[in-house]
Amino acid sequence: MRITLFVEGDTERAAIPDLLKRWADSRLSRPIRISPVQFRGWQHYTKDIATRAALALRDPSTAAIGLLDLYGPTFYPANVATARERYAWAKAKFEREVGSDRFVQHFAVHETEAWIFSDPTMLPADIRSAIPGKAANPESINFDEPPSHLLARLYRDRLGRRYQKLIDGVPLLQRISPETVYKRCEHFRLLADDVLRLAGG
Repeated sequence: MRITLFVEGDTERAAIPDLLKRWADSRLSRPIRISPVQFRGWQHYTKDIATRAALALRDPSTAAIGLLDLYGPTFYPANVATARERYAWAKAKFEREVGSDRFVQHFAVHETEAWIFSDPTMLPADIRSAIPGKAANPESINFDEPPSHLLARLYRDRLGRRYQKLIDGVPLLQRISPETVYKRCEHFRLLADDVLRLAGG
């Protein structure tokens, strides 16, 4: 089974298919093919995911996964406030709109950069020493100061330069062990398990 991975940004397109493939290939008898399709942000994703997913799923050998950051979108109803509530509400919304058992919606909680904090040893020493205690649970880096904002502040304060998602974040995600992310991040674990299930593993 081939998997089309629908993502919202450059970082996800560049790094996440490989991260998931490294995790799944270690468990499958044959390598999996994960092809990214990038939208222009969550607004474009919200508008077009049902149409784009339907096109991909015309091929019966293809499954599809949607991946958005939980932080950023403003489509949540006012009474859907916590991370768990937003995750459940938006997952149900997109899966209902696509309407196929070969499509699942996932979210990085609260951003894909949270997965970088799964292994802080990859970060420069000056950054590691300044990581706040809440980052011990990467998915607890929340809406108040989401992971990319935390990295931006640490890079600015400790290294005197900007954190750049493509230049800094992508190489970190390419080096990180998917096993480490799987063990430390519940929502990555749900995503990875669905990759394996859809691949027939």
